[in-house]
Amino acid sequence: MARRRYGCRVTAGTAARRGRIDKRAAILEAALRTFIRDGYGLARVEAIAELAGVAKPTVYNHFGDKETLFRVFILDGASRTSDHMIAALAALAALADDGDGDGDDLAGDLSRVAREVIDCQLTEEGWVLQRLMYAEAARFPDLFDEALARGGARLHNALAGRLAHRGRLELADPDTAAAHFLALISGDLPALSALGTRKVSDAELRTAIAAGVDTFLLAFAPGRRPAGRDTRRGWRAAAMDSGNRT
Repeated sequence: MARRRYGCRVTAGTAARRGRIDKRAAILEAALRTFIRDGYGLARVEAIAELAGVAKPTVYNHFGDKETLFRVFILDGASRTSDHMIAALAALAALADDGDGDGDDLAGDLSRVAREVIDCQLTEEGWVLQRLMYAEAARFPDLFDEALARGGARLHNALAGRLAHRGRLELADPDTAAAHFLALISGDLPALSALGTRKVSDAELRTAIAAGVDTFLLAFAPGRRPAGRDTRRGWRAAAMDSGNRT
């Protein structure tokens, strides 16, 4: 028999699917708390089930075993964090395309992009994922690589396109420029935040971003490169030249 929920017709099958989704979310939330507290090796499925408010067999019905649960938890989190960053970049790009930003303020535009990226990185979930990935990288090297591909690689590609947009930077290799930009604006975050275990002040963030953006512009902004230094060729060309000289 069908019933109505918030004005929508809900069948028994729909309610069952919703209940299954709710249980899955509860298990993943409990897994987060358990893996943070105990690490992968000491985490027990019984403890996860208890925190989720479900029976132990329910965890196995959804995920099969503890390793699969851990993998799903890490990969879902990496995708979700990347989605937030890419959405932030898209919103900034839309503002620029609509003419709401200052087209001549390249440093300001890059600083806004950097702040959006860093704000996403500084979330509790973002740091938890990083700490767990690093802690278990030796146990699951393939998972580490896949999580980076789902998260960092997608952000990297989106950022490369954003940096190349409108030709305001001298970029022969947008991929290399994107990697440099991310490293310059966020490289100090692990030390400043002790891997997300202490708060980073707004002043510290502004200082780190300003230093990273300024260094990036020295390399890639038109007319700001030091004389005799061709940064447009990219690291691949430099590496080839180095190999040819040996």
